[in-house]
Amino acid sequence: MTHVLDQPVRPKAGTAPGDRAARRRALLGWIAVHSLGVAAALFFVLPFVFLLLTSLMSDSQALSRDLVPHTWEWGNYRKVLDTPGFLTWWKNTLVYAGLGTVLTVVSSIPVAYALAKFRFRGRGLALMLVISMMMLPPQVVVIPMYLFWAKQLDLSGTLWPLIVPMAFGDAFSIFLLRQFLTTIPNEYVDAAKVDGCGELRTLIRVVLPMAKPGIAAVALFQFFYAWNDYFGPQIYASENPGAWTLSYGLESFKGAHHTDWNLTMAATVLVMAPVILVFFFAQKAFVEGVTLTGVKG
Repeated sequence: MTHVLDQPVRPKAGTAPGDRAARRRALLGWIAVHSLGVAAALFFVLPFVFLLLTSLMSDSQALSRDLVPHTWEWGNYRKVLDTPGFLTWWKNTLVYAGLGTVLTVVSSIPVAYALAKFRFRGRGLALMLVISMMMLPPQVVVIPMYLFWAKQLDLSGTLWPLIVPMAFGDAFSIFLLRQFLTTIPNEYVDAAKVDGCGELRTLIRVVLPMAKPGIAAVALFQFFYAWNDYFGPQIYASENPGAWTLSYGLESFKGAHHTDWNLTMAATVLVMAPVILVFFFAQKAFVEGVTLTGVKG
């Protein structure tokens, strides 16, 4: 008993000054990181909050010092939707973005599959050509392309000069899909061929189900590009208001309501809302697809 009492009492684990200092530093680091995260989130979110609140203000209160609407003017959105041509711009944008996305994905997948899984002479050169096309500004070819579509095919005043080329693939989509398809092990493709599958059946039954995140990322990129495209509709559809898209029509709406900032903000919210909703529901597949494209190249 005496021997036990004579033993020195050791401090419990974690009570040493060094441990307390380490926990304090870890806590301060956690607070600093999360504070920066909250600040960054507010930096990106506050403009959207300002946009939404202004769209619900009265005309006299818009862009005043008051940040919260005195009365919530939900009728501003009805006024925007009742603007002549606005629903037509919405329909044109859906056709342009939806059809263009489908055509781009369908036409880019076979090319990306060939560059990722086929072994043929000149494959490296073909990949370099795809990459070089990504670096080519569209303004370089806009004049000959306009002359072709407007003078030779007489399609000016429509969106078809923007939609039809998407049926022949897109350099960025091909490259992104190719990078993703290289992450799929060749053993799956070889096993499908051993079972008697041809190249087309292997692509449809084996590769495409495994490439859903990459396809989703490409589809979202293309959808966002077409939805926000201003340059293309300005070149080909500016002479026909019936073919305008939301991005181009919004400029006309802003010019007609340059003093009605509440209506301008409401129109901007209606233009941005579909893109935000699409990304919100598909962000998991989008982030996964973009992340995995850089795993192997």
